Amino acid sequence: MFYGALATGLITFIIWISLSYPVSFAIERMVTILIIAYPHALGLAAPLVVAVSTSLAAKNGLLIRNRAAFEGARNIEAIVFDKTGTLTKGGFGVTNIDTFKNFSKKDVISFAAAVEAQSQHPLAKGVTRKAEEMGIALQRVERFQLLTGKGSEGTVHGKQVMVVSPGYVKELNLKFDNVKFDQWSSEGKTVVFTLIDKKLVGIIALADIVCETAVEAVKKLKEINVKSIMLTGDNEKVAHYIGKQLAMEEIFAEVLPHEKSEKIEHIQKVEQLRTAMTGDGVNDAPALAKADLGIAV
Repeated sequence: MFYGALATGLITFIIWISLSYPVSFAIERMVTILIIAYPHALGLAAPLVVAVSTSLAAKNGLLIRNRAAFEGARNIEAIVFDKTGTLTKGGFGVTNIDTFKNFSKKDVISFAAAVEAQSQHPLAKGVTRKAEEMGIALQRVERFQLLTGKGSEGTVHGKQVMVVSPGYVKELNLKFDNVKFDQWSSEGKTVVFTLIDKKLVGIIALADIVCETAVEAVKKLKEINVKSIMLTGDNEKVAHYIGKQLAMEEIFAEVLPHEKSEKIEHIQKVEQLRTAMTGDGVNDAPALAKADLGIAV
């Protein structure tokens, strides 16, 4: 039967070619005859394709739990992104530096990083990371101590260096550039101050850094008319600061963990969009399950 079906297919191909039809047309007819005459191969081919594609996906870090949902991804009209750890790196990075008293930005980061290197606080790691990016070697620190709720301090080359909060600066009645401080704060950034011998020498603004790949992903989604939506528990200022960098089309901010699935349902029923959700946290699980396609990263 197999050889008969194969012969019939070849004859079909030859006939259509001899009638001056395009090769693509002849192949299409030949394949149609083969499938009709010998459909048994489909029973083996389909599972084999599924097994091979699933294996290749796993090797590239993509684990598919629901094949039907995965195949339906081509119909997705909107993708909802969790912010922290998905669109952003989940770690603070320095975005702005302002200096005083003839200190350069490099000087400010050098002194601040020397002290912050002794701390495990996320903000401190952001400052030390900036020093590494600028190629600044960390200076030796003596008598380091944490200032509970205020910041940290230590002695660098005989100078008392402090990296502290705005509240502590106000306690010391030190004057600083309120315009830049207000501007950076309104953008959702966290601002810390660097003091040397209790004199203000610099202001450093830090924010959660957007992933480079996220920018490209949102851009490509727009090209294929898929709406990009951000969902986050952060406040409005932070959410819109990040959303503006990514050119997100819609932003839901200050959303509690148990409310995330409700937002997905709102998009599905009110906006009537087939929706995918992507996130990296345990509190994203209900939303991932609620979406037409859940992508855990």
